[in-house]
Amino acid sequence: MSTAASLTSRASSRYGDRVSISHYNNHAEAPPLTLSGHAGRHALAVAEAHGVGTLWTLSGAHVFPLYDAAVQSESGTRIVDVRHEQTAVFGAEATAKLTRDPGMAVLTAGPGVTNGVSGVAQAHFSGVPLLALGGRAPATRWGTGALQELDHPPVFAPITKYASTAATAGDVAGTVDHALATARSAHRGPVFVDVPMDELYSHADTELAVTGPQQRPEPDPAELSSVAGILATAQRPVVVLGSDVWLDGAEQAARRFADETGIPVITNGMGRGLLPSGHRLLVNRARSTAFGRADVVLVVGTPLDFRLGFGTFGGGDGAAPARVVHLADSPAQLTTHVELAAHATGDLSAVLDGVLDSYTEATRHVDHGDWTRRLHDQVSAALERDRALLTADADPIHPARVYGELNALLDDDAVIIGDGGDFVSWAGKFIEPGRPGCWLDPGPYGCLGAGVGAAAAARLARPDSQVVLLYGDGAAGMSLMDVDTLVRHGLPVVMIVGNNGAWGLEKHPMRFLYGYDVAADLRAQTGYDDVVRALGGAGETVTAPGQIAPALRRAFDSGVPYLVNVQCDPEIAYPRSTTGI
Repeated sequence: MSTAASLTSRASSRYGDRVSISHYNNHAEAPPLTLSGHAGRHALAVAEAHGVGTLWTLSGAHVFPLYDAAVQSESGTRIVDVRHEQTAVFGAEATAKLTRDPGMAVLTAGPGVTNGVSGVAQAHFSGVPLLALGGRAPATRWGTGALQELDHPPVFAPITKYASTAATAGDVAGTVDHALATARSAHRGPVFVDVPMDELYSHADTELAVTGPQQRPEPDPAELSSVAGILATAQRPVVVLGSDVWLDGAEQAARRFADETGIPVITNGMGRGLLPSGHRLLVNRARSTAFGRADVVLVVGTPLDFRLGFGTFGGGDGAAPARVVHLADSPAQLTTHVELAAHATGDLSAVLDGVLDSYTEATRHVDHGDWTRRLHDQVSAALERDRALLTADADPIHPARVYGELNALLDDDAVIIGDGGDFVSWAGKFIEPGRPGCWLDPGPYGCLGAGVGAAAAARLARPDSQVVLLYGDGAAGMSLMDVDTLVRHGLPVVMIVGNNGAWGLEKHPMRFLYGYDVAADLRAQTGYDDVVRALGGAGETVTAPGQIAPALRRAFDSGVPYLVNVQCDPEIAYPRSTTGI
C-alpha cells in the first residue's frame, strides 16, 4: 500500500483513538535521508517523512518541481489541484485537523501565495500544523522586476510560527524539515517556506536526519495538585473541552476525566464529539446556566476568547464570579486577560490524567449530583423545546427544520463541515457529532470560504464516512466553483445551502442598530444546485419542508457531489445575546 493510501486508511480507522499517525514519531530511530535530484524532490521527501500524504495546489510554473517529485514518489503522494489557492490551503488545513499530521499546500509565486493568506491565518488561530510552500521569483533576477516578484515571508510572519526563504537548492531539505518540526511542536501552527524558482529546479546532493518529535516537559506536579485542589472545593464545577484536546490526541484522557469526576462538560470547536450526543455529562444545551451559575470553570485546550465570553463566568442569580482554571498544551497558550485560580501545561493527556489522579485521591466522596441533575434537566427541557423547531412546517422553511431532517440521516462517524454564519449557527445548536474529530468550522478566525477545501480533505481522510458541507448562501458564493475539484477528483460530498438570500449575520444586527440594512441582500432565487450541475455534480432546489428529507436521501445515495438548495425564511435570525467582538 502506498504512503498516501496507508495514511488515508489509518486516518479512517483510528481517528477515535489516541494513537497518532506518524512516520515522524519514529524518526529518532530512522536512518538519515539521502537526497539527490532537484530541490523539489528534497522538499517532498522531507514532507513525506513528516507524514504528509497529500499535496494541495493550483498549477504554477514556479513550483513544477514539486509536482514532478510527487509523480515520481514511491510513497504515492496525491496531488489535489484546485480552482483557487484559498481552497488548497483550506484543504491542507482540514487534512491536518482530521489526521493530526501536517497538511501541505504548494502555492505558485506572487498572487498564488497571497491568495493563501486567509487559509494560513485560519490555521494560525486554530493551532493547526500546516506547511505552505511557495514559489518565488528567480534569485538570479531578483530586484529586476521578474514576474510575480514579491518577498513573501514578511507577509506571513505575523500569522505563522516560522516564515523563511530557502535560499539555495542545498538549503531546501533542512529548511523544510525545520519548518515542519516547528509546525508540529506545541503549540502547533502553520509555517511558510518559499524557494526561488531557479533554485527549486536546481539539483543538489545532501543527507538529512529528519527532526524527531519534540519531547515536552512533564506537567508540573505542583500545578496539577493545585488544579485538583481548586476542583475539590467546587460546588458547581464545569469543564470546557476544546479543539486542542483532539489535536493533542487527548480524547481518551478527556473521556476518563469526565466519567471519573462526574463534572458536567461543555464542548466547542473540534472538542465537539468528545462526549457523544446524549451523554449524561454533556450540557451544551444548558450552557447559559452552566456558565452563569458555575463556581469553578476548568477550560481545557481552548483560548478564553469571544466563544467563551472572554472567560467571564459566574455571577448568575447573584452568584459570585467563578474561579477560572486553564489547562493548555504550552505555557504561551495560557490566558493572560483573566486572573487564573490555577493552571497547568503540557501534553494534555498527561495533564488531564495527572489532575484526575490528584483529584481522585483528594475528593473520593465529592458528589456533584444535584448540580449535574439540574443541568441535565435543563438539557432535556431544551431538547423538548427544540422539537417544535426541528419539525416546523413553516413556509418559508425555518432553517432548524433542515437539521431536524439531517440528524435522522447522519451516521455516528459523519464529518460535518460548517461554512457560513446564521445557517451554521443553527447547526452548532442542533447537531451534536457522534465522535470526536468529526466537526469542522471556521474556528475563532471566522473565515468563510473554507468549506469545499475542507470537504475534499474529509472525503480523502475519511473515505468510508458521510461528508456533509453546510453552506450559508453567502459562503457558497466564495468557493462553489471548487465543486469542479470535487468532480474531477471523484470526491462525493453532500452540500446543503441554507438559502435565505441575505448575509443574515449582518442583515439583522444592522437593522437593529440603524433601522435599515444595506449591502446585506443576495438573490434568494439563485440556483446554486444549477451551478453544481454545470460543474458535473448534481442537486436540486427545495421549497417546502416535506421535500427536505427525500432530497437529502437522494444526495447521500448519489455517489457524486450533490447540492440541496433549501429556500429558507429570510426573516429568521439566529438568536444571539452578544456581538462576540
